[in-house]
Amino acid sequence: MGIVLIRHAEPEWVKDGKSVVNPPLTERGSRQAELLGQRLADEKFDHVFASPLQRTHLTAQPTLTRQNRKLEIEPFLEEIREPSWHGAPAEQTIKAYRDEVKNASHERWNGLKGGESVKDFVLRIHAGATEFLERNGVHRLQTELPVWHIDEPGERFAFFAHAGTNSVLICHLLGISATPWEWERFIINHASITTIKAIKLGDGYAFSLERLSDVEHLSHEDRTR
Repeated sequence: MGIVLIRHAEPEWVKDGKSVVNPPLTERGSRQAELLGQRLADEKFDHVFASPLQRTHLTAQPTLTRQNRKLEIEPFLEEIREPSWHGAPAEQTIKAYRDEVKNASHERWNGLKGGESVKDFVLRIHAGATEFLERNGVHRLQTELPVWHIDEPGERFAFFAHAGTNSVLICHLLGISATPWEWERFIINHASITTIKAIKLGDGYAFSLERLSDVEHLSHEDRTR
């Protein structure tokens, strides 16, 4: 089994000095998405999923067009939910993020005031991933080690999602304990490709991180995070 985690292209987080929640892509982000579509044009996927947020939809569209596919929405892939600060001055949101990273490590589970806590976000992604995988014939065996049963080991899934979502999924699949700073533990660029594959064991399968944040399809000028 192969799982390809694709982060959305560069979003327009700020417009006219105001913060944007659920933003579209920047001009550069649209170019990143097009180059990503060219890179993935010949890839064979059994299913292609995206989070409910429009930046993933816009990133996926060039790939879907080339592969003649329709968008499949998977709700659990939604990024951590921000506070209700759409239209707030950008300086206010930037300060909130900068203040949050100064907190003691255990306090960072609380996340941004008014938003989804990191603890709840991680629990949501783990629960959603477990349900999704079981629905698709993949479940973790009741052993101490992260060993999985896979009904169809030849299948390949692509997820257009987010830095936080993809980071938590990596930990979930590899059996790595979560932290409140997954966005910083795994550096995942915009419009990047992360590849996870299943490797055969004597009693099941384990997931292996084959490639993290591949951006070889982007010029150095177009690489952002």
